[in-house]
Amino acid sequence: MLEAIGVPPDDEAVYRELLSRTQAEIEDLSGALGQQPGAVETSLVRLEELGLVSRLPGQPLRVRAARPDVAIDVLVSRRQEELARAQLAARDLLAEMPVEERHRPEDIVEVIVGRPAIAARFEQVITSAQEELLVFDRPPYVADAQRSDSSVTSLLRDGVTVRGIYAPEALELPGALEAAQDAVRAGERSRVHPDLPMKLAIGDRRLAILPVSAAEVVDAALCIRPSALLDALVQFFELLWTQATPIVAVDAGGELSDRQLAALLASGAKDDVVARHLGASTRTLSRRVAEMMDHLHVRTRFQAGVQATRRGWLPQESADVPRPDDPLV
Repeated sequence: MLEAIGVPPDDEAVYRELLSRTQAEIEDLSGALGQQPGAVETSLVRLEELGLVSRLPGQPLRVRAARPDVAIDVLVSRRQEELARAQLAARDLLAEMPVEERHRPEDIVEVIVGRPAIAARFEQVITSAQEELLVFDRPPYVADAQRSDSSVTSLLRDGVTVRGIYAPEALELPGALEAAQDAVRAGERSRVHPDLPMKLAIGDRRLAILPVSAAEVVDAALCIRPSALLDALVQFFELLWTQATPIVAVDAGGELSDRQLAALLASGAKDDVVARHLGASTRTLSRRVAEMMDHLHVRTRFQAGVQATRRGWLPQESADVPRPDDPLV
């Protein structure tokens, strides 16, 4: 279990045995594990260097195990720092390659075949981002949604900027609207676009992954490295970002204000999805929409979108006057 942080199996066995005791001598551990005292002592020296074991004063030598929740967290953080330094060193090593080898046309686009391979590379794009992650989110999915959400949450905790544009159909899946709003609460900047053409993830504007086709079954994907093509994908994201409607986090339950209702409708989710999120029937939602429109003195949802924007009910980022195809309409 602990090999990933530099603890060999034999050393881990000594640490686990020591965890079951308040303290122990080398002979105690040797007898319990069936190992030679010299081997146990060697393991204890390595464990002490890692901060997993501490010596107690007096003779003969007695040792105590450090709390795993504290000591292992330190080792994990140390390993993460080492991996981050290795990533930076890889960029420095790239400079040692001949220029013509660094920019071979065949290295710009990589074709990945198979759902497991695509899911693994998608996860790599997410977890390797250190400054910014840009995502087009739309079905179908090849990666585990829970694992991807966990990876994105980890990026947000580390201060990485995450911007996601959702297709309306992505919010229609059970629990999807709630998950999107949870991401907003965690710090993700999320928007909805009614005509999202494809799936896409771009990490640090250095690596992008997108499916070969927009078909329902995703069996092949492209990885794009720094090039004019990658620059065009980034610009395409920015263009759709300016056209998309921000998602606002609205808690289910309790009294729903007109401002919150307008924000939910502007998220692009259909009425039945919004009603399910609120724990209400579509008839109740329709009645609340009618009440909001009466309050705004308008007859259509398009007019309601215009008035909601003018009154500042929608986020400043969506201050453009809604078009007839906007989600609130």
